[in-house]
This record gives sequence, C-alpha cells and structure tokens, in this order.
Amino acid sequence: MRKQFALLFSVVLAFALVASACGGDDEGGGGEDVAIGLVFDIGGRGDQSFNDSAAAGLDQAEEDLGIGASEASANDDGSNREELLNLQADESDLVFGVGFLFAEPMTNAAGANPEVNFAIVDDASVDLPNVAGLVFAEQEGSFLIGAAAALKTTNNKVGFIGGVSIDLIKRFEAGFVAGVKHINPDIEIDIQYISEPPDFSGFTDPAAGKIVAQSMFEDGSDIVYHAAGGSGGGLFQAAKEYSEANNTKVWAIGVDSDQYLTAGEGLQEYILTSMLKRVDVAVFSTIQSQVDGEFEGGTVVFDLSVDGVGYSTSGGYIDDITDQLDGLKQEIIDGDIVVPSTV
Repeated sequence: MRKQFALLFSVVLAFALVASACGGDDEGGGGEDVAIGLVFDIGGRGDQSFNDSAAAGLDQAEEDLGIGASEASANDDGSNREELLNLQADESDLVFGVGFLFAEPMTNAAGANPEVNFAIVDDASVDLPNVAGLVFAEQEGSFLIGAAAALKTTNNKVGFIGGVSIDLIKRFEAGFVAGVKHINPDIEIDIQYISEPPDFSGFTDPAAGKIVAQSMFEDGSDIVYHAAGGSGGGLFQAAKEYSEANNTKVWAIGVDSDQYLTAGEGLQEYILTSMLKRVDVAVFSTIQSQVDGEFEGGTVVFDLSVDGVGYSTSGGYIDDITDQLDGLKQEIIDGDIVVPSTV
C-alpha cells in the first residue's frame, strides 16, 4: 500500500510540474513575468487623443496578456522624459515613449540600458538594436478623411488645423488634401497651423485651436479636420458654438482616437468622424512580441493594410458614404492609389 501511494504521489507530482512548465490553464496570456513601462508625453492619460490611444493598448495588454504595467507622464515642459524612461527601465522589460519628442531621450536611455527593450511611438530615427520605432501611414488614413469631407461638404470649402508645423503633421495635411482633391479638385481647402517649432504648444492649447477653427467657419469652411492633439477640443467647441449661433450645421473631424466617444455630451453631434491612428494596436502588438520572445528592434509601419490607420463611424453621420471610403481604402492597399506623404 505504501509503495502504491508513493507511485501515485510521483505521478501527480509529475503532472503538476508539467502543467506548471506549460503555463497550465492560466487565462492571463503568458505575460505574468513581463513588466511593461510606458511614459506618456505632455498631457498624459486623459488627453482624449494620442496618449489615451496608447493607454488603451496598455490596458488591453494588462487584461488579455496578464502583464504588469507601470506608467508615468512627462512634466509640462517635457524636460524629464529621459529621467522617466530610465526609471521605468529599472523595473521593466520593455519601455515605451509616446511621441516623437522622445527620440533623443530614448537614444540616451536605451543606450544606457542595453538589456531592456524600448519602443518609441511616431519615430523611426533611434538606431539601436533594442529600440523599435512604431510609425504610421497617417497620410493614408487622412486621405480617407479628406474624401469623406469632400463627399459631405455643402459649401465646397473645408479646413485643416495642424498643431505644429512639422513633417509628421504635414503627412496628415498631405493625405487630407489628396483625399479632398481626389473627390473634387475644385473644393477650396483652408490650412492653418497653431504654432511653429520650437514652440510645441500647438498640441496642448484648446483656446488657440478654438480661435483658428472659428475663423475657418466664419470664412466659409463647413468641415474642419484637426491634427492638433489636445488643441482639437477647441475645434469641437467652435463647431458647436458657430452652429448654434448661426442656425446652421458645421462639422469637426477628430484625430488619433474615436473622439466622438470622448468629446463629451453636447459636442458629439458635431463630430463627423475621426481619423483613427491605432496607437493602441501598435502598443499592444509590441507588448505581445515581448511576451512571445519575438521583439525586434527597427522600424514597424502600421498602415491601412494592417488597420494601423482608418476612420470611425460613431454617430452614423458617414454611413451613407462608407462603401465609397472602403473602396478607396482597398485601392490604396492594392497600390492603385498612391497617397503622398509630403505636401
């Protein structure tokens, strides 16, 4: 009997060891031993735009993969980006910097922590083996937004607000203009930027965004698309106030995330659509690669073919033209339409 019990115990123990080695029935996705650090840019979680999209990817990874996550936000002038990256690297296997302004800080932090992997959103200039540059085909998503604006305008005049006049935002402008002109080359496009480098306040100044938007609506644009981060909140407010004051309907178009879902009550009915820049997809997929042991440094492009960019349909305001937009999307994927990335 004693020998039988010993044999039974040995079998049970063997099964337990095998189950433990294989992860058993754990529902966490295998990431329990993976620590992720993420540093938001100025504005942090809650900006209803770029940072929030990154946060969504991190939250999904926590839920679906079971990873441990830590986050921090750059201070108002962004001077502590490198410090925050280094602090996250002390406790993390993979560290994200959300935004192109992390390029120099990440070059230094990744160089000082070669055993840690890093990923920078919106930049591919950090040439280190432990850094992945997550970039997007903003011009492709903006082309579809431009086409939507052209199909929906009744004034044959639309507007584009850029936060800061830099090459990244110029990609949004280039795609938007190309999309508008593809539908109707006679439509007039009003293009304005809130600030010029080295002044990057154009991404965090809703009051300035509202002033620019008001001038556009007053000059005849009935649809305005912004690529201005937190300043876009001013566009939404301007669309509401101008519509109510003039007994008409003008539209705003959001960016990065589905801003219909975050703009707040009273503003949703003025948001025609949003250009989706799927930072959440980029963050989640990069974390997945870390969990799977397949992380690689280098540039990773998220375009229409992988749904890295796109457009939202919340509110149902563009339901009548989605077939046309989806047709254009396929033409871009197939290479029949080549969208310019420069103005």
